[in-house]
Amino acid sequence: MSKRTIVTLPGDGIGRAVLDETLRVLEAAGFEADYIEGDIGWEFWKKEGNPLPERTIKLIEEHKIALFGAITSKPKDAAAEELDESLRDKGLVYSSPIVGLRQHFNLDICMRPCHTYKGNPLNFIRRGADGGVEEPEVDVVIFRQNTEGLYGGVEWSNPPEKVYEALMTHPKFVKNFGKTPKEEISVSTRIFTKKATERILRAAFNHAKEYGYKSVTVCEKPNVIRETSGMMYKMAQEIQKAGFPEIELWNTNIDAQMMWLTKNPEDYGVIVAGNMFGDIVSDGFAGLIGGLGFACSAQFNPDSGIGVFEPTHGSAPKYADYPVSIVNPIAMIESACMMLDFIDEKPMAAKIRKAVAEVIAEGKVRTYDMMKMRGTPDVVKKGAASTKDMADAIISKL
Repeated sequence: MSKRTIVTLPGDGIGRAVLDETLRVLEAAGFEADYIEGDIGWEFWKKEGNPLPERTIKLIEEHKIALFGAITSKPKDAAAEELDESLRDKGLVYSSPIVGLRQHFNLDICMRPCHTYKGNPLNFIRRGADGGVEEPEVDVVIFRQNTEGLYGGVEWSNPPEKVYEALMTHPKFVKNFGKTPKEEISVSTRIFTKKATERILRAAFNHAKEYGYKSVTVCEKPNVIRETSGMMYKMAQEIQKAGFPEIELWNTNIDAQMMWLTKNPEDYGVIVAGNMFGDIVSDGFAGLIGGLGFACSAQFNPDSGIGVFEPTHGSAPKYADYPVSIVNPIAMIESACMMLDFIDEKPMAAKIRKAVAEVIAEGKVRTYDMMKMRGTPDVVKKGAASTKDMADAIISKL
């Protein structure tokens, strides 16, 4: 059987450090693949005016599977200032390449698991009714609709006349904004379609059924955002009733959910939400399992078989130039495990996860975040594990 080819996208900042160590772990686990590096990120924006070159898109089209490190994104004006002088004043506008990948390949299903590792000193704890300390086990999987909603990119400042005229047909716009000069208005749309909404809901219910979760929670805001959030919840009710009656359907508002996060996180199973609220709630649950150093994700299109697997942390550029990389690679390693699941290498993924769990439970090797240190260049001298040290420890368990 020929080797699979994986497109590696180190991206920016710490992306290369965590990706390189993850590839070592995959090799130690017995995963055989050829790796082709794709160009993506801030450096390509600065020198080419495009953080997602067409050549990278073609690589992913051909090979289907990509491991992605991290990306730097900056506001519009800051991005324009960093363009090469030859590219300035040519109407180039920066847009996130990871969002571009999602939309180009319709990677509309985003899956973000948040699971407690026993022995992790960063696990959430709370005070019990008897005054004792409780450490609830978190086992939540967030399904985030990945291509629509507020991240859909349909927005304007000083909207075109036709857009403004359309907005003026809505009584509430006329009442609240009708006297505001058009050039003082910025508009971002929140668009949900029934097709994509049904797809993310079914993905959530199917996952809950396959892995034995008792509930699916729609985390939106239907009491205020009645058309989009309301549509998602109504469709969830119909899908649950018709195909998944054994799975409980819960409904929470995003603001209340963030409050309940630390009250009863162990009660939740699968959570499904639109793009922005899914982003928010997944980061919230990640905080309960140790932070973004443990937060992995998969984004994929089941029809095309294309998947991109990445940690949810950013590029952390302040750490990228340290002589020794100190960042926690576990989120990237877990993302690679999600890749293995996706390509039907589940036993290998389970083996790596077991090794990660053993290292954490043993407690001898901990990165600076796990030791609750500030991320300064000297943390390794103070006893923290480097990025490589953590990968070495996991490899030793394999």
